[in-house]
Amino acid sequence: MPDYNAYNALNEVRIDKWLWAARCFKTRSTATTACQAGKVKLNGRAVKASHVVRSGDRVAITRPAYRQELLVIGLQEKRVSAQLATDMYEDHTAPEELEQLRLRRTQDSAFFQRQRGSGRPTKRQRRRLDKLKGKF
Repeated sequence: MPDYNAYNALNEVRIDKWLWAARCFKTRSTATTACQAGKVKLNGRAVKASHVVRSGDRVAITRPAYRQELLVIGLQEKRVSAQLATDMYEDHTAPEELEQLRLRRTQDSAFFQRQRGSGRPTKRQRRRLDKLKGKF
């Protein structure tokens, strides 16, 4: 496992930058928004996006389907590949939470499946889908 602290000589990084670099969020602005909404907790406390994170800190991210628990191992300000990003933390998410996420994903995909390559639905098809899903 690479030692990011020795490589970058970073002792602390803003939490929104770290969440983005660790690929927990797709953009830094979504990471910032999650922090402002209280969805990100550092060592059990809700934090602002400007709060610093250090190695050994515990980060909890509340998502719509589950709660993700991470232990910070490495620090990085720049976004890295997905393979290197997973080396920046240890995932301590409860198995029950992961099972709940897996079930939700299978239920969502089982709701409506189209053949691959069939293209976008037409306006009529989309209206029927929206009616079926309960969106009026």
